[in-house]
Amino acid sequence: MTEATMLAPGTAWLLLVGFSVLWIALGIWWGRRGKGDADDYLLAGRNIGLALSTATLMASWVTGNTTLAAPEVGYTLGLWGMFGYALAGLGLFLFAPLAVRIKRLMPRARTSGDFVRLRYGRLCWAIFLIITLAYTLGFLITQGMGAGLLLQSLSGFDYRLGMVCVIGVSTIYTLFGGMRAVVGTDFIQSLLIMGLLVLVAVLGFSRFGPGEVYTALAAEHPSRLNLLLPTGLLFAWNTGLFSMGEVFHNNIWWSRVFASRPAVVFRSFVLGGLAWVTVPVVTGSIALMALAQNLSVPQVNMVFPIVTAQLLGSGGAAVVFIIIFASLTSTLDSLLAASADLIAEDVVAHWLRPGSSDLQIRQAARAVVVGLGLLTMLLSWQYVTSMYQLLLFTGALVASTIWPIAMGLYWRQANRRAAATAMVLGSVTGLLAYALIAPYCAALVSAAVSALVMGLGSHWWPERFAWHQLAGPEPAR
Repeated sequence: MTEATMLAPGTAWLLLVGFSVLWIALGIWWGRRGKGDADDYLLAGRNIGLALSTATLMASWVTGNTTLAAPEVGYTLGLWGMFGYALAGLGLFLFAPLAVRIKRLMPRARTSGDFVRLRYGRLCWAIFLIITLAYTLGFLITQGMGAGLLLQSLSGFDYRLGMVCVIGVSTIYTLFGGMRAVVGTDFIQSLLIMGLLVLVAVLGFSRFGPGEVYTALAAEHPSRLNLLLPTGLLFAWNTGLFSMGEVFHNNIWWSRVFASRPAVVFRSFVLGGLAWVTVPVVTGSIALMALAQNLSVPQVNMVFPIVTAQLLGSGGAAVVFIIIFASLTSTLDSLLAASADLIAEDVVAHWLRPGSSDLQIRQAARAVVVGLGLLTMLLSWQYVTSMYQLLLFTGALVASTIWPIAMGLYWRQANRRAAATAMVLGSVTGLLAYALIAPYCAALVSAAVSALVMGLGSHWWPERFAWHQLAGPEPAR
């Protein structure tokens, strides 16, 4: 065990193997309970209740970035880093009313791509798919890197070993169980994450109280308490818009809408958002505690596990291991399942092989799960950048989809050419802002340009869309 190791290798192996076997066994068990058709594999039979729906939304949004990157920005930006990251919960809150409308307008749909194709046509649909798949790959890579960093920092394992293990486990149980396995494991993972985070917060602040933290920060790091910090304000705005773009466009959240019962859709998004907000607040407060105590943090993107282990000893390292392992697997399984749904339904069934049978769609989805798992391992093989910097880069893409999605759901006059142009120009200007101004500006600029193009284009060249077209034909059987 090296000097930097916080968790004994034997303990780390025990936790890794134990939870891996548990998730895989549950995935196989839930998969065998299903009916075996595409709707069951992709959407858990469209019958998820309130508890499972809320838990899977919260667990899917508690990513490796939430537990690793949220403390990073809390450590570097202070209060606005903590509260600004918590604004990512806006995506779930604001999508709640849209989810109800989606459920009513598209009772038989399976993906977010179904909406864009039926609402705006094939050109906009192709642009949307490119944006979605680029973002998904970026998101998957951040989770793969987070997995490698977890085992490397906590137990001294090789970076690639941790990455391959966590991605491999998520891929296997998602492959066998589909959405049923994802939702079921998400429920357990959400309970683990919330319960252990409360334990960390209580134990941490019992040793170093909030008053002591504030006094120390005011004396040595006053800028971290400045709520008018320009960088912090810009970060907060960017985070809110980024979360809206991610949730509004990503099939993770649309698949939850289609998989849940109509009566629980609105409440599950609101409750899931409320539960999620507590996570960056708790992990960010741990980062502030590290600043106040001047604890040594050699890797800023691993501030949460490093500080928790220093505060709570080997037991704290084990707690952190479980929290981050659960958050990584809960996000990876959701990304794999939702992406498989999107590619099998949109790319295969509506493009490459029109008229695919129900069985062919299910087989395609399973193949995509395996392919994406292997591709994520390959792209995550080397740790190349900060997890949050990569997410800020993809934020320039997803923020361009906010207004085409929102206006397309409520505004009959929304123009298909304006939607396609808004996505392209928003993405391009957002990426330019990322490179030429600051990464925190990317989503803000992208969303602003997209809103302007979408609003003006639809006002000057309005269309008269018939809402019944969104109902679409029955999925393949």
